[in-house]
Amino acid sequence: MRILGIDPGLRRTGFGVIDVQGATLRYVASGTIVVPTEQPLSRRLKVILDNIREVVRDTQPDVAGLEKVFVNANPSSTLLLGQARGAAMCALADCDLDVHEYTALQIKKSVVGNGHAQKEQVQIMVMHLLSLSGTPSPDAADALACAICHAHFSPLTERLGAHAAPAGARGRRIRRGRLLA
Repeated sequence: MRILGIDPGLRRTGFGVIDVQGATLRYVASGTIVVPTEQPLSRRLKVILDNIREVVRDTQPDVAGLEKVFVNANPSSTLLLGQARGAAMCALADCDLDVHEYTALQIKKSVVGNGHAQKEQVQIMVMHLLSLSGTPSPDAADALACAICHAHFSPLTERLGAHAAPAGARGRRIRRGRLLA
């Protein structure tokens, strides 16, 4: 399975691609989409959209992992980050990729073992887990960490999905809290 991880940002959007075979993780590509800050918001979002489409076209991932937006002290910054994340999600959806979302806490805990790890710790663990010869940039490391997180969560999610619905409820629909026959 090939996984594309995205760390969205309105100034810098990180991307990272890994291959997963069993428990083996292999680095494919990573980088940072630098968004020109002097452009209007609509143009900046288009830069993210176009560049992620290009990454998908070049690397051919099977699935994508995307970091969820956290709400910080500045609501305006949160909204802008949400728009960058929306542009990334639209690009992934436009490329017909399934998108799985993870919080920064989930990503850090999955990669470092501590949900409150520092960026430097994430970079070092990504470098170690993928046997990289150098330290990836912070944005690329966060995106690779997102892909690694999905690699760790994916087998569990698939197993749980197979057992999620009770045997008698398969094929039934629920509307307004009621089970329909």
